[in-house]
Amino acid sequence: MVATDTKTTPSTDSVTNSGKAARFEQPTGTGRSAGTSLSAGATGAEAPAGDRGRTSIADVVVVKIAGMAAREIPGVHDMGGGLSRTIGAVRDRVPGGRPNVGRGVKVEVGERQTAIDLELVVEYGVSIKDLASDVRENVILAVERITGLEVVEVNIAIDDVRLPDDEDSSASAGDQSRVA
Repeated sequence: MVATDTKTTPSTDSVTNSGKAARFEQPTGTGRSAGTSLSAGATGAEAPAGDRGRTSIADVVVVKIAGMAAREIPGVHDMGGGLSRTIGAVRDRVPGGRPNVGRGVKVEVGERQTAIDLELVVEYGVSIKDLASDVRENVILAVERITGLEVVEVNIAIDDVRLPDDEDSSASAGDQSRVA
């Protein structure tokens, strides 16, 4: 875990995606680090015990929480773009390998706020509008509850639709011959 400087600057960074912009404060220092300070905390014996010190949350923590929360919603078949799903499928088949819960999740994390981008593959027949709303709500609740960061936006890109016969047709196409 990388510690960050707890000072904030009046300047803000802008996260843009699909014409939307979110503004949140970034920690000062030589550059953005992998960790983000959630609270500056206080020092000294007169400060309350719960406020003594600083809490840092790495970006990967927000990625994993958002990925797990999105996958909890029925109708989400998979996450990530085509290439990342292919690489993930190979990695999942390797003995001892574990699934990447962060696949299809990108985050921007500031001092107190975060913006999240998700790429989803949905099941055929599921209302995409309702699914996106449910995923957005679950991700926001999970990230805000677990990290204490304010989620300023959750952008969702539907990358693909899984058809009911996708797995069956690929397995049986190689087994069937057109000639006897």
